[in-house]
Amino acid sequence: MQIFDNTLNAEGVVIVGAGLAGLFCALKLAPRPVTVLSPTPLGFGASSAWAQGGVAAAVGKGDSPAAHALDTQMAGAGIVDHGISQSVTEEAAARIADLAALGTPFDRDDFGNYVLSKEAAHSMNRVVRVSGDRAGYAIMQAIIAKVRQTPSIRVVEGITAVDLARADGRVVGVFCRKLGDRYVEPVFIRARATVLAAGGLGGLYAVTTNPPSVRGHAMGMAARAGAIIADPEFVQFHPTAIATGKDPAPLATEALRGEGAILVNDLGERFMLDVHEDAELAPRDIVARANFREIRLGRKVFLDTRQALGARILEAYPTVAQYCAEAGIDPVSEPIPVTPAAHYHMGGVKVDADGRASLPGLWVCGEASCTGLHGANRLASNSLLEAVVYGARIADDIGGLEPATGHLPPFEGIGWDPQKGAEAEAILRNLDAVRRLRAVMSDHVGVERDAAGLKHALRELATLEATALGVTRAYLNMITSATLVAAAALRRTESRGGHFRTDFPQTDDTWGRHTEMTLGEALKIRAEA
Repeated sequence: MQIFDNTLNAEGVVIVGAGLAGLFCALKLAPRPVTVLSPTPLGFGASSAWAQGGVAAAVGKGDSPAAHALDTQMAGAGIVDHGISQSVTEEAAARIADLAALGTPFDRDDFGNYVLSKEAAHSMNRVVRVSGDRAGYAIMQAIIAKVRQTPSIRVVEGITAVDLARADGRVVGVFCRKLGDRYVEPVFIRARATVLAAGGLGGLYAVTTNPPSVRGHAMGMAARAGAIIADPEFVQFHPTAIATGKDPAPLATEALRGEGAILVNDLGERFMLDVHEDAELAPRDIVARANFREIRLGRKVFLDTRQALGARILEAYPTVAQYCAEAGIDPVSEPIPVTPAAHYHMGGVKVDADGRASLPGLWVCGEASCTGLHGANRLASNSLLEAVVYGARIADDIGGLEPATGHLPPFEGIGWDPQKGAEAEAILRNLDAVRRLRAVMSDHVGVERDAAGLKHALRELATLEATALGVTRAYLNMITSATLVAAAALRRTESRGGHFRTDFPQTDDTWGRHTEMTLGEALKIRAEA
């Protein structure tokens, strides 16, 4: 795709995505001019706003960044970059202070100290939270309010980036579609620096906790532009999505298990005691597989909060309580039905310690990136921490741009239209090609995998790409990301963290390294399947 006359100017930096990573980066860049692109109104389409647990940080008595880094490395199953984990955990307290200064109402005790939760695989209580399970929403509300007050940040809602634009060997902006305009000429938004912060790929799976817009678009467009992708096979499945049949599935935060909630099957058996010494507080991949196997055997799985929390769940965890009420579940008197669901992608666009991708002119942060922090399995509540740490680092790295102040004028003819937005999502959700793609990923590239299933998935993806009618760039980005996940999963002949092969169930030390893959390499694996 070449650059054409339908061009808008971002005046400096364009940020694709309006979750915590993108908006925090925009604030850190002020007063430099920044244009933030969001397909939905701020706060509605971002996974960050749905995060329940909080932000992991060693800010409690007796805790330390070194201990936090060690827990991160242990959860990451041997491929966490030690230097990255140490530097990120050392920055955590400063970024928590930033969020508090921006107005985030973190829970505090009578002495002003943070109230800290404990989540799976943490050795200490170190998750800084808001109202028990409302951290993501509260942080985003505070950030959005500040963004709206910052004249150097221009927010453009109702626009979706579908391609990276390149010229003279570097990324020079993005090609976008306006809301509802699927088949007209795309808009080119030119920028001196492009930051990709458009989320992960949980929505590629039939059961997910992610917002509908989070379907691998960021990684897909970067891969198609030639970026190196790292660790795409490592997908984290949250063990306790509430099994109500809703899409996306509502989440029962891990903090409930941190408070003593237990997992039982429909026979009343507490099965995690026989699976891992930490039982319900084992790393997420272990708990998710245990739940998956119970369900595969025809049993139902429940999260039982009755003894640990009782009626206190209604006030301590209002989001979970609301989800339960909407589904006709009373968590005070009955256990909550749960199931594993695609939740977080440890892989993404490979970046360095400053957030730079392999393509000049491109920075990536948040779930779209692979920094090396998470390894094969993300430690609980490290996602929001990584988002703010790398949002700040990228802002520092881009700091050579000329500073400017003042309100950036809006782009004419672009904006959020609720009716068009609902129609566009309904079309995407109901497309047969999208439903088939999500089913293929859940059935063959999910919690457990094997060579036969992965090869079948790759063949199905090739067929979907070749035969889907009216293939848009957005769908092509989805197919691209799905292909990268399946191809890397087929190539890694071992089990590690979020990647479990039933035909190679053991961890193999020869695979104790990150995957690095281009789209060309993934397509070759797909063709050979």
